[in-house]
Amino acid sequence: MTLNITTANLSDGREIIYFDDRQHEPGERVLVDSRDLPKTHVTSEIRRDPFTGDWVAFAAHRMNRTFMPPANENPLAPTQPGQLPTEIPSPTYDVVVFENRFPSFSMHVDISGDWADHVDEMGLYPRKPALARCEVVCFTEDPSVSFKDLPETRIRTVIEAWGHRTAALSALPGVQQVFPFENRGEEIGVTLQHPHGQIYSYPFLSPRLRAIVNRAQEFEKEQGCELFSEILAQEKAARTRIVEETESFTVFVPAAAKWPMEVVVMPNRHVADFTELHDFEKRELAGLLSRLYKAVDKFFPGVERTPYIAGWTQAPVDPQLRRYGRLHLQLFSLMRSPNRMKFLAGSESSQGVWINDTTPERIASRFKELW
Repeated sequence: MTLNITTANLSDGREIIYFDDRQHEPGERVLVDSRDLPKTHVTSEIRRDPFTGDWVAFAAHRMNRTFMPPANENPLAPTQPGQLPTEIPSPTYDVVVFENRFPSFSMHVDISGDWADHVDEMGLYPRKPALARCEVVCFTEDPSVSFKDLPETRIRTVIEAWGHRTAALSALPGVQQVFPFENRGEEIGVTLQHPHGQIYSYPFLSPRLRAIVNRAQEFEKEQGCELFSEILAQEKAARTRIVEETESFTVFVPAAAKWPMEVVVMPNRHVADFTELHDFEKRELAGLLSRLYKAVDKFFPGVERTPYIAGWTQAPVDPQLRRYGRLHLQLFSLMRSPNRMKFLAGSESSQGVWINDTTPERIASRFKELW
């Protein structure tokens, strides 16, 4: 797929990248931001929890970020003549990516001269500036649609953008993981309704990815084979939870699914991240995602827009660890039945012990009905 990729800077210095999958007319691609934005002062830091070893991020500057603006103040819409300027200076766009104005992680963290490497000089609590980068990915200029409504050609453009940004963010000093994701629905906590996702890069491995890497290493030592290939082999042998198989991908409900609606999309061969997908795999993935997202919105009877989180776990940036991770989508909903949400209470929130309100087999059966 041939894309026209154009890079510019917003008035406060943040980078913006246009991914055009069609020819745009003269004047459609405006690269100068007419706003006079002050430079954002980022004070993010990370601290390590001595109980678990996990890193926790603190970003107090995000308290006053944009929340549910009226339609005429949509910051993700293209800027139109005579209208309030937005984050996107051009009057049209296909897919656009830009640095988050209120990032959790940034390569421009304000570091004071008296920076302390530990909290209150307590050796058990190391702290660091949260040096990485957060980006916003706008899937379309049309605020009335969702990911499921995108044509396959546009989904393919989004996939290309994920790959482009994965390569760029992986090259930043200190970045250990790149995580593209989408939150959909007010029930999830979405603050902007325009169809968009985000890409976080982390200066550490997330607890989920760290656990996957550890388990893959253990499995290889114990069984002498790769964890991800064996998961696919056993799911395909059982066939109980397989939703669809293609030449390059398998869609299945994990036998230990935690969420009331959960599905995984995984490449059949070892693919560390989006940068390693072949062209024919990207084409196939676009069609597969189109079918999947349409099914997601039909999953709960009477619910037109299923709230969901769609997260792409990619392998670690570290070359020594990349074989212990495989690109995969984990798409799940916190809705447990029509218009009733699952709340993560004592067992889940306190101890991380999940109790699902359904079974993986019932989830898979529902997807098969809709497929």
